[in-house]
Amino acid sequence: MNGSYFKDKVIIITGASSGIGLASAKLFASFGAKLSLAARSMDKLTAQAAEMSDDMDRILCVRTDVSREDDCRTLVEKTVEKFGRIDILVNNAGISMRAMFRDTDLSVIRTLMDVNFWGTVYCTKFALPYLLESRGSVVGVISIAGFAGLPGRTGYSSSKYAIRGFLDTLRIEHLYDGLHVMIFAPGFTASNVRNAALTADGSSQGETPRDEGKMMTAEECAMHLAKGLRKRRSEVILTPIGKLTVFMHNILPRLTDRLEFSYMAKEPGSPFHK
Repeated sequence: MNGSYFKDKVIIITGASSGIGLASAKLFASFGAKLSLAARSMDKLTAQAAEMSDDMDRILCVRTDVSREDDCRTLVEKTVEKFGRIDILVNNAGISMRAMFRDTDLSVIRTLMDVNFWGTVYCTKFALPYLLESRGSVVGVISIAGFAGLPGRTGYSSSKYAIRGFLDTLRIEHLYDGLHVMIFAPGFTASNVRNAALTADGSSQGETPRDEGKMMTAEECAMHLAKGLRKRRSEVILTPIGKLTVFMHNILPRLTDRLEFSYMAKEPGSPFHK
């Protein structure tokens, strides 16, 4: 892929210390972009950033908990202070969960919404004036769970649906002033999101129930993200099963419900069974 489109563009990436965020940061750095990287773990973030470029003046690391409004404001302010503009905002930070809703403490749902949905809203709100000025791009990394409810992940699906609704509406509001809004929906992608997924009481799951080796890699996912940005697409849905799920959900929703239930019930340690 020709990465000249991203040369010297200022790109904010949340959740940049691992998974899709980290792979995207490495890819954009190789294209010559200027990066503002956000994550909660500053040590991890700076260590990763040092491997991306010999010129650390082109990379800014900002400790950011996206569930905190002030952190998101600071992220944007520091980015503009250092680079003078914002061209692309990638709202990637997120967490998952795995439990039946009937068993789930409500604090788990609040945490999912605070990080996934409100983190996207906060960062977008503060970056928007600069994105409008640059006629730039705002991306929401959601999931197939943002198109079709995923059993055992009520909080996760709810937050991803909410992000999709928010960004779809934002796109319409700015239809004629140059803002590019993209919904980016990976299918199952190899990352640590399932290891860190919350259980019914809010504790970390600790291990993934799936074979990560059979999934799309974070690096492949990052390449699709870059292509979608370069083409200024409004929606990108990845993986054959992801595309099939969204298609089936639109035309045969009840059948898709049953197929999803059966598919997810086969996970080792699934919280529900036939």
